[in-house]
Amino acid sequence: MIVLSTKDIQLSYGIDVILKSITLNINEGDKVALIGENGAGKSSLFKILTKEITEYEGDVFIDKTKTLGYLSQKSTLDSSLTIHEEALSIFQHLMDLEDQMLHLEEEMKKPYDEAHHEAHEKAISDYVKVQEDYDLLGGHTYKGEVHKVLRGLGFTDEEFQKQVDILSGGQKTRVALAKLLLSSPDIILLDEPTNHLDLQAIEWLEEYLKAYRGTLLIISHDRFFLDSITSHTFEMIQGEVYTYHAPYSKYLVLKEKDYEIKLKAYKHQQEEIQRQEEIIKRYQSFNREKSIRAAESRQKMLDKIQRLEAPPKAHSPYKISFHNEIESGTDVLMVENLAKAFEDTKLFHSLSFHIRKGDRVALIGENGRGKTTLFKMILNEVKADEGEILLGKNVTLGYYDQEQSDLAPEKTVMIEIHDDFPYLTEREVRTYLGSFLFRGDDVFKRVENLSGGEKCRVNLLKLMLKKSNFLILDEPTNHLDIPSREALEDALLDYDGTIFVISHDRYFLNKVVKNIFELKEDGLEHYLGNYSYYQEKKQNPLRFDPQEVPREVNKTKAQEEKKKKKGREKDLRERKKYLKHLEATIEAKEEEKESLNQALTTEEVFTDIKKSYEISEEIGLLEEELKDLYEEWETLLATEEDA
Repeated sequence: MIVLSTKDIQLSYGIDVILKSITLNINEGDKVALIGENGAGKSSLFKILTKEITEYEGDVFIDKTKTLGYLSQKSTLDSSLTIHEEALSIFQHLMDLEDQMLHLEEEMKKPYDEAHHEAHEKAISDYVKVQEDYDLLGGHTYKGEVHKVLRGLGFTDEEFQKQVDILSGGQKTRVALAKLLLSSPDIILLDEPTNHLDLQAIEWLEEYLKAYRGTLLIISHDRFFLDSITSHTFEMIQGEVYTYHAPYSKYLVLKEKDYEIKLKAYKHQQEEIQRQEEIIKRYQSFNREKSIRAAESRQKMLDKIQRLEAPPKAHSPYKISFHNEIESGTDVLMVENLAKAFEDTKLFHSLSFHIRKGDRVALIGENGRGKTTLFKMILNEVKADEGEILLGKNVTLGYYDQEQSDLAPEKTVMIEIHDDFPYLTEREVRTYLGSFLFRGDDVFKRVENLSGGEKCRVNLLKLMLKKSNFLILDEPTNHLDIPSREALEDALLDYDGTIFVISHDRYFLNKVVKNIFELKEDGLEHYLGNYSYYQEKKQNPLRFDPQEVPREVNKTKAQEEKKKKKGREKDLRERKKYLKHLEATIEAKEEEKESLNQALTTEEVFTDIKKSYEISEEIGLLEEELKDLYEEWETLLATEEDA
């Protein structure tokens, strides 16, 4: 059953078209990812759905029997309340019932008086009714639920009594998210819900939303989060929305296939139109009555064709490429028995580790544990209480600051780059800025007027131009859209230097890093793998690392392993045989579909609406069949690769 839909939503500000034609349908229980590059109009669509924006064209339908909750990037809270009071306010109706029950209990405790028999009986019956309502609405569990959600989102019991007005922006966002989850609406709209959450809180939120039985529409650049929760992906490109019934990773595959199919159909139609136009020109060149009539007839048929548009593709992000001018020695960073505390807060002690040339290391840990402080200590901006930090021979540092504090707010983008790299000519600076999407008058924007994403681009360009051999990156994917994150990941994969990074982006961590350092108060734990390996190792500490496998295996185990190997080889042969059959079937179906697409471009068909419709229906059925075949093929292929 559809609970939310839009039809031909259009939104413009002057000549700027934000939403061109947004038509979508969301069924009850759907969990949908809304993705697209920064500026694609995702937040604007949310504001239309929540009636924050009312000046638009088109229609919006939201089931009147459903409640809707919205977490925007800007939330308003009562600054006079504590965190706990603000969260409890969601259950004001239950607290009112508690007050009623207390009042009625006082009435029932009064000595029985025959003259007030009716009032006494009414107090008893009212108490029974109020208590039933209280029990039915969750009166005995709501306080525990408040504690569970606040703790899950990273608040300690001591922080519950903090007043909202002294909280950071990130903490306020977490309180607003807690209130939204506790209100448990039928439809939830979330705009970047993982911002300001540490990894533990993100994982908790994932589990919470997986168990949520309502309808979800989520804007997020956190691809791991989307893969874990959503079953549908809606992509916004150039003011339009394209729907895929698949989570993020599968959507990538389907999108590429869909694009190729649409591009092929568009090219075929363009070739056919060109062929018809050449025939028309040839007829016209004969300059005879019969040939002119033939040309006019063909032109009329050509005018009736429903022209396909070239399928849109998200804009290619700026190109990033990291290089180093000089190579470092084998030892890049050595830390011995490091300790740091601020007043009564101990961040860590007994911290020792060693990073070597070419290592790609992620530093993770709970918020407030001192990850950024450790980076500042490596940069010699914060002094250690104890211990030693040594940089290796020929190590040149490049630092990416998530707070962008190294940017001068009063400078223009052009001057910011030129001041740091005075050897570059103005033309070279403009060229570099252009490759990072600062074009025309954009180079004269003051830094203080830039968006979070634009500041990221400036800092990444500075990092690229510095050509360091040791990159220290503090949350480099914050404020970046998905295409930009992918460009950064590809650049880091091609980089031949050493990387030490703090990130909550698990997709990024899986793709880029090879070692995980988990920072704790008494030092750190080292995991020899990416984030998924770290998760598996945490859940199953007895799992062997490659280095931990025993050298000797007894004969019985060896024989058992030999039998298993033969069984696996037999299964593998069977899978390969079926895989070939499946690929042949897919190829035949693709050829059949291609033949039907060709038929659509023939004069006989494109002038006959009924035939065009019938063939389009056949193509639609084939596409559904192919989708299932491709999914089976991908699953089988993945199983074969694992084997």
